[in-house]
Amino acid sequence: MRRHPLVIGSAALAIAALIGLLLAAAAGAGPAETTEALFDGMFGTPFAIGTSLNNAALLMLIAAGFTIAYRAGLVNVGGEGQMALGGICATAVGVSLPEGLPAGLGIVLVLASAAVGGAFWASIAAYLKVRRGTSEIITTLLLNFVGLAAVVLVVHEPALLRQPVTSSETLPQSEPLKESGQLALLGLHKSPATIALLIALVAVVAVGVLLQRSAVGLKLQSVGLSQKASHRLGIPVDRTRFLSLTAAGAFSGVAGGMIVATAPFVLAEGFSSGLGFTGLVVGLLARGSMTAVAAVSLLLGFLVSGGINLQLAVGVPAATVSVVESVLIILIAGSALWTTTSAVRTRKPAPSQEVVSV
Repeated sequence: MRRHPLVIGSAALAIAALIGLLLAAAAGAGPAETTEALFDGMFGTPFAIGTSLNNAALLMLIAAGFTIAYRAGLVNVGGEGQMALGGICATAVGVSLPEGLPAGLGIVLVLASAAVGGAFWASIAAYLKVRRGTSEIITTLLLNFVGLAAVVLVVHEPALLRQPVTSSETLPQSEPLKESGQLALLGLHKSPATIALLIALVAVVAVGVLLQRSAVGLKLQSVGLSQKASHRLGIPVDRTRFLSLTAAGAFSGVAGGMIVATAPFVLAEGFSSGLGFTGLVVGLLARGSMTAVAAVSLLLGFLVSGGINLQLAVGVPAATVSVVESVLIILIAGSALWTTTSAVRTRKPAPSQEVVSV
């Protein structure tokens, strides 16, 4: 029997939460103080809430792009690398914006360049997939490391994006983006939440309409279910798969651009903070449901902020949250495999027809 993605996701979250509590107990923190520290880190202050909302917006974008590729039968594991290229392109444009440029136009240019950077990075894996048959899981994963190394290069090299070195204490990072390229705040009291949340919600709704109410969504689903049948129907399978994975990269690139367009408005090493992999978790948990993408993104966005407070308040390693996310991936992947295997085993062959002559 097929279970709704939210049911599977809720069960997986409950098991992962229990494992998280056990890990916290092993670190010397009781369930009560662990829960209190986690809650304070998620909802304790307006700053914590705003930071969590910004994280959730990024996860929504990454997971929305993941869902597009997944609908076509592809798995995008390269969110981190695509965010890295998006951040580099956004920074290159953001620090070069002319003075006096309208804020709306500046942020459009920054995010558009981020989308181009992420799309380009994903298109490498997409080309190898459709032309050479190379697994996109392997190529997107490996391109993560190249993308992250590219960030290190550009923020350390004065000829590229590193800010002018004025003393030995000058950090290896870019100059701040010009004001016209910075995301505006939502205006919540003492909150750093930006309009990234609104942009992400619009993107999630748009992707949901695209996948469920358009011919493009039907083509993606057809290609994901059967390439041979899609060929017979006249659907350009290779182009559809190429564009779906490239679109996923564009969404992740925009997420990277949003990070550098948010305070402190600079590109630095590790700026993505592993959110590309967390977005993968969201996409796997949601299993194609855009409602679930929004809900799980909010949940994990707050969980990431709470994990930081765990280390500060009770000494539980912040990596505990990463372990919980890894458990989620294993549980969701395992449930999908179990469902598929069970369906195959329970499928009975059609009874043979015998011709009886009288």
